[in-house]
Amino acid sequence: MSADTPPLNRENESVIRTRLSGFDLLLNPRLNKGTAFTEAERDAFGLHGLLPPHIGSLEDQRERRKIALDNRHTSFDKYRLMRDLQDSDETLFYSFIAHNIEELLPIVYTPAVGEGCQRFSEIWRKPRGLFLSYPDKDRIEQILANPRYDEVRCIVVSDGERILGLGDQGAGGMGIPIGKMALYTALAGIPPEHCLPILLDVGTDNETLLSDPIYIGWEHKRVRGQEYDDFVEAFVSAVEKRWPHILLQWEDFAGVNAARLLERYRDRLCTFNDDIQGTAAVTTATLLAAVHSTGVPLREQTIAMFGSGAAGIGIVNLLITAMKEEGLSEEQARKRIYAFNRYGLLVEGCQGIRPGQEPLVRKREDVAGWKLAGAGAISLLDVVRNAKVTVLAGVSAQAGAFTEEIVREMARHIDRPVIFPLSNPTSASEAVPADLLRWTDGRALVGTGSPFAPVEVNGRTIRIAQINNSYIFPGLALGILVSKARRVTNGMIMAAAKELASLSPARVDKTAALLPPIADSRKVGLLVGEAVALQAIADGVAEGGGEENLKERLRAYVWEPVYLPYERIP
Repeated sequence: MSADTPPLNRENESVIRTRLSGFDLLLNPRLNKGTAFTEAERDAFGLHGLLPPHIGSLEDQRERRKIALDNRHTSFDKYRLMRDLQDSDETLFYSFIAHNIEELLPIVYTPAVGEGCQRFSEIWRKPRGLFLSYPDKDRIEQILANPRYDEVRCIVVSDGERILGLGDQGAGGMGIPIGKMALYTALAGIPPEHCLPILLDVGTDNETLLSDPIYIGWEHKRVRGQEYDDFVEAFVSAVEKRWPHILLQWEDFAGVNAARLLERYRDRLCTFNDDIQGTAAVTTATLLAAVHSTGVPLREQTIAMFGSGAAGIGIVNLLITAMKEEGLSEEQARKRIYAFNRYGLLVEGCQGIRPGQEPLVRKREDVAGWKLAGAGAISLLDVVRNAKVTVLAGVSAQAGAFTEEIVREMARHIDRPVIFPLSNPTSASEAVPADLLRWTDGRALVGTGSPFAPVEVNGRTIRIAQINNSYIFPGLALGILVSKARRVTNGMIMAAAKELASLSPARVDKTAALLPPIADSRKVGLLVGEAVALQAIADGVAEGGGEENLKERLRAYVWEPVYLPYERIP
C-alpha cells in the first residue's frame, strides 16, 4: 500500500510504503519506529545520524519505557510520560498498553486522566485531535476538510463542561476524548488513523482557568442558549457533510446538555453518549453478574439510584428494560427503583425536579406510612430503612455519601447487599470498598467506578470490580464500525451489557469477581464488538454484511500494534 499518511495494518499487508523521510518520518507518530528502524530502512530513508546506532526491537523499546515509567513516582508524571509516548510513537504506545493493561489503563484513562485534564495547559506540546473554538464557528468545514482526516471513521467529542467528577475544565477537557480514543485502539483494535478526538471550546466558567496565564483555551465565559445550540449544530452538520457514515461519541457534556443532544441527533447520524449509554451498559452488566451471585433475580431487587443526572437516568432506563425482559411491566419495574437528586428522593412535590427526571418521580402514596428521620426531604437512609433496599448505586460525585449508618442499615435486612459507588475519580467515590466490606462483615458485593486495591477480609482477598466504561465503549465502537451500522439502537447497548455479564467470573464461581480482570480488556472488547455487530444485523441497521463472515470481518479490521517493514516511494 502506498501512502504519505499512515496506512491500515491488515493481515494481507506486510509492507508500509511512504514518501516521508528523515526528520519528517521520525516526527510522524503513526510511522515512527525509533530505534527499531533496520539498517536498510536507515539507508533508504536518510535516518543515519538521526538515530543512535543501536537497532532494537519493539520488545526492547517496551522494556525501556517500562523502566522510565517505574522511575516516575506519581500518576500524573506517568500520565505525562504516556502522552509524550503517544505523540512520538503510536505503535510502541499501544504495544506497551497491550502488554501492561492492568497497570496502564488507570494511567491513560481514569483516574489519572482527571489530573491530566486539570493540568492540560501545563503539558500540552503537540497537536492531537482538533480544538474547534467558538470564534472559529464559520471555519469548521474548512478545518475538517484537511486531507489528513480522510481516513477518519469515528469521533469522540466533548465540550469540557463536566469532566468526570471535576466539573468544568474548559479546553483541558480534551484529555478525555484523547484518552477515550486511545482505548478504542488499545482495547478494541480500531486503527489509530480512524480516530479523531475533538474538543468544542465554547469557553469556560472556571474562574481559575480564566485567570491562569498559561490556559490554552478560549478565554471567555461559556456560550449558552441558542448560540451554543447553533454552534453544536454547525459542528454536526459539518461532520455529516465530511463523513456521512461517521460514528460520533458524545463525552462529558453537562447533564442539561447530554441527554437532549443525544435525543436530538441519535436518529440523524450514528451516535451514542458514553456517559449515558456506556455507563448504563457496564452498570447493568455488573448488576446482572451480582444478582446471579445472590441468587435473587433482578426483577426482585429493590434499587436506590443515588444521583439522577444523565448517567443515573441512563442506568435506570436500561435496568427497567432488563426487568421487563424478566417479566415485569413498566410500572412494576419503576416501582422497584428509588432515584435521588441533590435534595433527596424524587417524589411528588420535592425540590429541583428537572424534565428528564419526571419519569423517576415516585408518588406520595408510595412513601405513605414511612417512618422518616426528619420533616424535610426523604433521605437515602430513610429509603434504605423503609424500602429495604438491596442494591445501592451512586453517580452523585458526593464523596462519602454512602455512610456507615446507611450501609449497616442495608446489611441488616439482606445477606448480600450490592453496593456500587460509581463516581470518579477516586476522590469523588461515594464510599471506599474497604469500609463497605468492613461495615457488612465482608458480605457486600462491591463494584466501583475508579480502581481500588483488593481488600483483605477474614483471611480472604476480595478483588474489587471496577465498573469501568472501558469494558463497553471500545467494543461497542468496534461492532458499530465493522457492521457499518447506520444507528446505535437500544438493542445494541443491551447486547453489549449482556455479553459483558456473560463473561463475569462470578457466573462460574459465586465468590469470584463480578467482572473479568482488567488485563483481559482487549479480549472483552472483541467479544463485545461481535455481540454488538450481531445485534446491529438483527436490528436491521447494519450495512456491512450478514452474520456468515462476521468473525472474519472483525479479524480483518482489527489493528495490531506491530512494526512492519518500510519501503520508500521514489
